Amino acid sequence: MRLRVREAWTASYADPIRLSAGDAVVLDGRRDNWDGHWWLWGQAPDGRAGWLPDSLLEGSGGTPRARHDYSAMELTCRAGDLLDGLGATHGWTWCRASDGREGWVPDRCLGPA
Repeated sequence: MRLRVREAWTASYADPIRLSAGDAVVLDGRRDNWDGHWWLWGQAPDGRAGWLPDSLLEGSGGTPRARHDYSAMELTCRAGDLLDGLGATHGWTWCRASDGREGWVPDRCLGPA
């Protein structure tokens, strides 16, 4: 799906959390509601920490684990840029820029092309 950036976005983290399916995650209890979606603060096995969509994690009573691969990489973009939307969750869309860069952009910054 082709999208146009309505409002510029700057990536929040230089070295964001990344997980592979099955990775254990340490949660510290912090939660945030972003545009009606719950996010949990977690730490990956490599020590990187960041916000994770609550639906990413599975496991009850034990150590939470990632259901699938996940990267919290955000895409810095300018108003007017055209992006390809490749997937969406929790108020964010995974986008690819024309130069091949990829990352998450908040849905509130995007509109139809």
